[in-house]
Amino acid sequence: MDTNQPNSPASADLIIKHVWIVTMDEERRIFRDGAIAVKGDRITGVGPSPDILQNFRADTVIDGTDKFVITPGLVNGHVHVTGEPITRGLVPDNTDWQENVFGWLIPTYLSQTPQDEQLSAKLAALEMLRTGTTCFVEAGTILDLDATVQALNETGIRGRLGQWLQDRAFDPNDDQSELTKTAVAKMVAQQDRYPATEHTLLAAAPCLVGHNTATDELWREATHLAQDAHVGVTAHMSADPADPNYYLETAGARAIEHLANLDALGPHLSLTHAVHLDAHEVDLLAQTETSVTHCPMTAMKGGYGATATGLFPEMSEKGVNILLGTDGANNGNSSDLMRAMFCSAGIFKDSRRNPNLFPATQILEMATINGAKAAQMSDQIGSLEVGKKADFVLHDRKRPEWSPLIDPVNQLVYAADGRGVHSVWINGVRVIDNYRSTLIDEEKLYSEIQQASDTLVARLDRKSTPAWPVI
Repeated sequence: MDTNQPNSPASADLIIKHVWIVTMDEERRIFRDGAIAVKGDRITGVGPSPDILQNFRADTVIDGTDKFVITPGLVNGHVHVTGEPITRGLVPDNTDWQENVFGWLIPTYLSQTPQDEQLSAKLAALEMLRTGTTCFVEAGTILDLDATVQALNETGIRGRLGQWLQDRAFDPNDDQSELTKTAVAKMVAQQDRYPATEHTLLAAAPCLVGHNTATDELWREATHLAQDAHVGVTAHMSADPADPNYYLETAGARAIEHLANLDALGPHLSLTHAVHLDAHEVDLLAQTETSVTHCPMTAMKGGYGATATGLFPEMSEKGVNILLGTDGANNGNSSDLMRAMFCSAGIFKDSRRNPNLFPATQILEMATINGAKAAQMSDQIGSLEVGKKADFVLHDRKRPEWSPLIDPVNQLVYAADGRGVHSVWINGVRVIDNYRSTLIDEEKLYSEIQQASDTLVARLDRKSTPAWPVI
């Protein structure tokens, strides 16, 4: 039993009793009639209901009999909170990777105002919270970090984020040394402003655009900063053959091998997409304990070749820490990580014709403890254990997709999605209650988003129109 075994009942702020609890602890215990006790921002007890009720007393007690399944909050390892939520659906779904990124997304990112980024970030956070994500790692396309942090603080979400970081001189007239100096200074300054502590919900971390946009010096500096500050580094890599080809041409080694030569690989680093790798690169990731963030919805929509080319089953077999991301609202188009869970569970079973690949249990690990590990927060989140942060989700059993309930993990991955998230706690605070945010005015946000989106799209050079006539 996970309590501190007091002689008399200990005081708690909250007890939720008589619920299914999927703990994701080391033993992967599931309590059919479980209870969880919360004091302040921490879990103080989790176990069978009779034990918790005997050892804890609380002013607020929620009876979840036949109502809820509790899981740890999900960790979205790669999401664009600015740029795309405010322009969701703008990019046609017949664009390849090159056209999507360079023809549409980058111009859209660079056209935003700080106010646009604030609204976009609020919308992204709200969508994640309402679908069970309690912590996210930003993809690295924020322009105004201060404005974005201010907006996200209003939502109650936990996250690691940073400004757009790249320094490669694409124009021969650019001063390469000055570009690198500026990028490093920006990275250091944001870490000083938003350090990662056990008391902060939002903290900075190096978010490299990645691909082939960063010099070796920026990679080294990001690595050193992350290791010193105990935060992770995130970067896009090898979504397209352009990345390994670039490094082969310029450095004589594929992308992952080149990063290994820089000592940039390691437990601090998570590489997003990682579709176009070879077997040697997979070995290097495994040997260095480098994480990989898989974004299945983006890969499927963009035709990245994740199932045709990607070595994700091989990564799994080698022990690479694989986590999940939803990417951007013009790529995967949804920030519901539970949809990504379903996609990840099925696509390699089908492509490899092997139903043993990526079982539901592994998928839930990817969405919780693996994500926490990559974000350098496995000591705080990712599982429901005494002493960890009170970040958890109540899934509503009074829905058809949850009936009947036999195996909650199987149900979570294959039947449920984020629409069944009833309530969410982060840091001991109830941020979603009965499907609605407790902290922000949702209707006001939706109205402001529509107005800002219309204005932003109007000033873009490139327009998109629906395929069918809108009358």
